[in-house]
Amino acid sequence: MLKVIFVPINREGWPFIIAFAVVNVVLAYIAIPLGMLAAVLTVWCICFFRDPDRFTPTREELVIAPADGVVQLIDSAPPPPELNMGPEPRQRVCIFMNVFNVHVNRAPCDGIITNMEYWPGQFLNASLDKASELNERQSLLIKMEDGREIACVQIAGLVARRIVCWVKEEQSVRAGERFGMIRFGSRVDVYLPDGVSPMVALGQKAVAGETVLADLMRNDSARIGEIR
Repeated sequence: MLKVIFVPINREGWPFIIAFAVVNVVLAYIAIPLGMLAAVLTVWCICFFRDPDRFTPTREELVIAPADGVVQLIDSAPPPPELNMGPEPRQRVCIFMNVFNVHVNRAPCDGIITNMEYWPGQFLNASLDKASELNERQSLLIKMEDGREIACVQIAGLVARRIVCWVKEEQSVRAGERFGMIRFGSRVDVYLPDGVSPMVALGQKAVAGETVLADLMRNDSARIGEIR
């Protein structure tokens, strides 16, 4: 019960939470209405940096969602050129995070990070398709035990101005393991191996570390869903 009420806060959030709280006290001293507004923003800041535990499926052939949010785009596109994966298009699943989602990102699979590249860019709305090419991004290439590769790309957005990545090249990661976050609204793209179709549908809500994006052992057609 206590875990439901007191959700863990990611360490990246404490400087912001403290700053919001100090401003809250100052504004409350100046005028009660300003203090109330600042209190709402402080609570939002606490919620933004929440970092709950997740129950991750552990079968090695599964690709797990790296971010909370909505599956906004499923298409075929070339991976970021800086990862040197070639120009051939791959199945891509894009998850858009709004400012109310948990923003801690998690590894989509078990493997070793063989390449990491930071690309400075613009801060367009992350929901736009061209954001994957023009916006600031941090790209990771993960090589699985069977040799197949999966790319995971953190993309900054209109509000998000800070990509944080806690892992390094040649580091081993496990599916569902925290590897970074993007502050204040953003998007994460996953590029699947050849011949693998997503198991999610457009508009579906994804939960980082829990939702299965794809099964490397299956070759089903892309899922189609609707709101009911």
